[in-house]
Amino acid sequence: MPASYPDKYHLTKDQNRRYARQNFVNLVHTNSRFEGVNTTLLQTQTIMDGLGVDGVSIDDINVIVQLKKGWQLITEDDASLTLAFEKKINAIVALHDSLAPGELRTGQGGVDVGTADYFTPPAVDPNQESRFLTDLMQDDQRSTTDKALTLLYHNMRQQLFWDGNKRTATLAANKLMIDHGAGLINVPLNLWPRWNELISAYYQSADMTAIKEWTYAHAIQGVALN
Repeated sequence: MPASYPDKYHLTKDQNRRYARQNFVNLVHTNSRFEGVNTTLLQTQTIMDGLGVDGVSIDDINVIVQLKKGWQLITEDDASLTLAFEKKINAIVALHDSLAPGELRTGQGGVDVGTADYFTPPAVDPNQESRFLTDLMQDDQRSTTDKALTLLYHNMRQQLFWDGNKRTATLAANKLMIDHGAGLINVPLNLWPRWNELISAYYQSADMTAIKEWTYAHAIQGVALN
């Protein structure tokens, strides 16, 4: 059976890692919006270079610095993607804003989905999440891109961690993309209004079909080498 979302790019791991590193500033700039950081691209670059920027809070600077470290991790570490690795990502990106960075959520959480109600995610079952990831990785009927999109939105909705779930899910999905040379997942900022509508609807319905299709069409980036 052909993959529902065939890979758009076919790179080696090293090529995909270099491509990601060349785009670090844009990737961090985009991902920092998950935390409401509104720096310009130039300000993001300056902060990533280790310099302060007038008018940017220490909290926003920390988000950017830790995202840079997260992207460095997924482009340098050869370990396979596991639940333990996802914890490692969260320990970095949520270092300054989580109750327990790198630890799975053990209490009730809530997500503002832009409506009058909060979305309340299910309790986190570590064994179930580990099985989900193992089964997904071993599913030979899915392309890498399909697996990464599925992981991305599953993890976002499950709210596995106390904080930093969108950032952690994005980096975990992109590690999978990078390790298998399938490019990157990155929603352009000018398309975020539509993406936010789709993610809100998905949280409420648990049906990721629409948001996967949209993301596949608009947010898979890479380079064709031949």
